[in-house]
Amino acid sequence: MNHNTPLSSRPLSRLANVHRRVLTAAQLRAQGVTPAETNEQCRQGGPWQQLLPGVYLLHPGPPTSEERLHAVLSYTARTPFREPAAGVPAQPNADEPRPAPHYADAVITGLAALTLHGFSSAPPLLSLDTIDVLVPRLRRLRTVGCARVIRTASLPTPSYVTGLPVAPVPRALADAVAELLDVDSVRRLLTEAVRGGHTEPAAVMRELTQARLLNRPHVADAVDSLLAEGRAIAEDQLYRMVREFALPDPVWNVDLRLPGGPHLGGLDAYWPEQAVAVELDTRAPGQEDDALWSEYARKRETLERLGITVVHLTPRKLRESLEQQAAVVRTALMASSDRDPAAYVVVLPR
Repeated sequence: MNHNTPLSSRPLSRLANVHRRVLTAAQLRAQGVTPAETNEQCRQGGPWQQLLPGVYLLHPGPPTSEERLHAVLSYTARTPFREPAAGVPAQPNADEPRPAPHYADAVITGLAALTLHGFSSAPPLLSLDTIDVLVPRLRRLRTVGCARVIRTASLPTPSYVTGLPVAPVPRALADAVAELLDVDSVRRLLTEAVRGGHTEPAAVMRELTQARLLNRPHVADAVDSLLAEGRAIAEDQLYRMVREFALPDPVWNVDLRLPGGPHLGGLDAYWPEQAVAVELDTRAPGQEDDALWSEYARKRETLERLGITVVHLTPRKLRESLEQQAAVVRTALMASSDRDPAAYVVVLPR
């Protein structure tokens, strides 16, 4: 008898027909494979191998990236597989592809999640020594092998990439950044998140703040680049809005001042004849109740007392509803003829 010899009346060769050759002990039992048979197949030089506790790879070579991901999820998920009902075969037709399992209470995060989201600055899956996975805080699991367990009080609602539960980009970024010490690596990931359209700076900042990562100097340096990138993209969207929806050309990036009087504040776009201004709100989360928000509100109130209409836009509004925002600006421009003339202000380049 050798390691490939079937040990039961149900040939183990039928298992080669499953489209992923990663199975748990429970799945093998459901297929009629006893623990003794599993141990025999996993002996040194045998055709199977144990990747993680209770998780087996049904071939002797190195696991593929997909197999590693499924192994980690099979190890950490609460119920990755349902036992078949009594009298119902686990695999009625071995020629039919087996449906992807449902992984409960386990979500891929960190660098592996960013790679699955399509980040070019994240490393290939096979180059990662460990795959980060989020589980509820009270789960009794330990980090082992290629599975790095991260406990969390609240699992994020996952995205699904190739059928796998993956943390949303902002959460995956925060978990990745928590393990990185190189400012250039952190900066590349944060910049690609915004420039690649994966998420907004505000969402990333929320996660970094919640994870208490902003007090790390290399993260704070990278965040400055993130916010600058977010503003540059929002400004490009604003230029595009004016161009594509045929709005009158404003004067861009100006400061307003009363003649011989105080500085009134900077604006991203201003139409002097109509006394209409656009201001981009690119504040980071957590600044909503602080001095910066007070400055925004004070400037707006001052300008509106002088008869200047201020249209307040966020990067998200510009990205998700550009035509609607153009209509808001156009309405403000058209309504200027019905308003009393605005006070005279001096317009200076910013």
